[in-house]
Amino acid sequence: MKRIFTVLALLMVISSALFAQEREYTKKVFHASNGLDLPYKILYPENFDPNSTYPMMVFLHGSGERGTDNDAQTFHGGKLFASSEELKGVIFIAPQCPWHDYWAPVNSGEGKVEHFPQYAPITKALEAVKELMDSFINLGFVNTDRIYGTGLSMGAFGIFDLTLRYPDFFAAVQPICGGVNVYRCSRYNGRTAFRIFHGLADKSVNPKYSIQANDVLRSWGIDCELVTYPGVGHASWHNAFKESDFISWMLKH
Repeated sequence: MKRIFTVLALLMVISSALFAQEREYTKKVFHASNGLDLPYKILYPENFDPNSTYPMMVFLHGSGERGTDNDAQTFHGGKLFASSEELKGVIFIAPQCPWHDYWAPVNSGEGKVEHFPQYAPITKALEAVKELMDSFINLGFVNTDRIYGTGLSMGAFGIFDLTLRYPDFFAAVQPICGGVNVYRCSRYNGRTAFRIFHGLADKSVNPKYSIQANDVLRSWGIDCELVTYPGVGHASWHNAFKESDFISWMLKH
């Protein structure tokens, strides 16, 4: 019996230590110049010093997490990012898209994406995200050679869109179960490294969008890698987040 209590006590200590490693997000609202009030959650680096410079990472959520509660945007991946040892020295930002908007232009119907337009202005929400990130850069504590982006589903559309609109902004990006107009990829001439994830059984966003984007980017000499999951549907972010180097792959660029 004594041995059982000892083991239980040890497990409680380990659990407490693991829980303590999960940092708490700070919730804020960014008042963009286009009139949008953009909720966002942020993790500051440990022992943050505004006179130093830090890498910065943005995470864009999917369509189901839109709103104004400033909480749902980290429903997927939130614990991973908050507990990551690798992100303790990184400014991590998770904005929330309002219900009436989208991170990137897309035509959809019957619950699935049907078309990505080749020419479309940036959405109001994504414009606010870029302005938010620029506001941190303007404060002088962001290492502009180490800016990263990742997102899932609608968020992956946004990461693709931002990267193609601002070709030298990101050092590395990881879009998950997303897509983009392939002709836009053929004009990309930036420095960003891509690692694209997609489940091959995805019925909401056809994996062909990720496959074609990878093929075109690689054909133009862009550093791009495609990771596919046979038999996995739309929620391939669960698989991507389990990759042992999901965060370290970005930070090495």
